[in-house]
Amino acid sequence: MAATGVDVQKVTPAAPFENSCLNRITAGVAMGSAVGGAIGVCYGTYEAFANKIPGMLKVRHIGQTTMGSAAVFGLFLGAGSLIHCGK
Repeated sequence: MAATGVDVQKVTPAAPFENSCLNRITAGVAMGSAVGGAIGVCYGTYEAFANKIPGMLKVRHIGQTTMGSAAVFGLFLGAGSLIHCGK
């Protein structure tokens, strides 16, 4: 191919921060929250219908279960990432 005369530089995004402990903890919390939220939606929906919660209270119950599950999973996966980061 012919040269176009454009100087191209290699760019490595966030290379100095790639193995940052804070980034690992943040990723752990995010992954834990995502998994916990998905499990919370499934379990909250099952529980709402199994216990015959009336009307719009189902939505509230599913939301509370989702947020609680996401918070707990995120907390524990973030703590695990923190512990693992020290090694």
